[in-house]
Amino acid sequence: MSALDDLLGVMARLRDPAAGCPWDREQTFASIVPHTLEEAYEVADAMERGDRADMQDELGDLLFQVVFYARIAEEEGSFDFEAIAAGVRDKLIRRHPHVFGDAGPTTRDGQRAVWEAIKAEERAARPGGGETSAPPGALDDVPLALPALTRARKLQSRAARVGFDWPDSHQVIGKIQEELGELEEAMNHQPNDPEHVAEEMGDVLLACVNLARRLGVDPEQALRAGNAKFERRFRGLEAILQAVGETPETVDFDRLEAAYQQAKALDARTQN
Repeated sequence: MSALDDLLGVMARLRDPAAGCPWDREQTFASIVPHTLEEAYEVADAMERGDRADMQDELGDLLFQVVFYARIAEEEGSFDFEAIAAGVRDKLIRRHPHVFGDAGPTTRDGQRAVWEAIKAEERAARPGGGETSAPPGALDDVPLALPALTRARKLQSRAARVGFDWPDSHQVIGKIQEELGELEEAMNHQPNDPEHVAEEMGDVLLACVNLARRLGVDPEQALRAGNAKFERRFRGLEAILQAVGETPETVDFDRLEAAYQQAKALDARTQN
């Protein structure tokens, strides 16, 4: 018996109505979702840190989430783990005709075009996607549950594939400047219309995501890296102040900014 078979057996035992774990038995598809998202972020964190042992552990936790869903579905007669594995196997073969079919070699861009065409055919073939319904839209199937930055990038990528895109990245910078101007104008009326300020702030962020996409930068990963850099440098700021008996709470902003710039310089030397 393989380790995967053992894992499926463990899951079945945990869900056993008589001898299983009370917590595992009471879980539903909906109740597990927050845990799945958390595990996915922990996988990403382990990968960013380059910790292979932690990566293996976190990938195991993420796999367990799939096993959990599969067990609940099997109990209700919907599908099982075998069906999940078979489905993704068939999808990969179907979407790679240049590898598993007779399409022949292709380029990366060519494969992307084929991939998107096959996905569009799959969407049209789903229940409700036939001739009697409206044709599938370019933005269909972009999950609402994605982090906002990731979803923005996906929405804009989908729109770009049907021609709705700036011809040049520098034009996107102009759009960002335009949106910043509109935000500043809204800020001048903030006491009367805070919702308008939030709306304009969203437009600024959306334009920034668009620029990131045009530059080939994943905005979610870029912001995660930016967060890590800020955290590292702010901790350096705290250390600099602590060395002379000061704390952030006891000094003014000018002192904080000076300490931050010092920490930034030290960090730059350390990273290089």
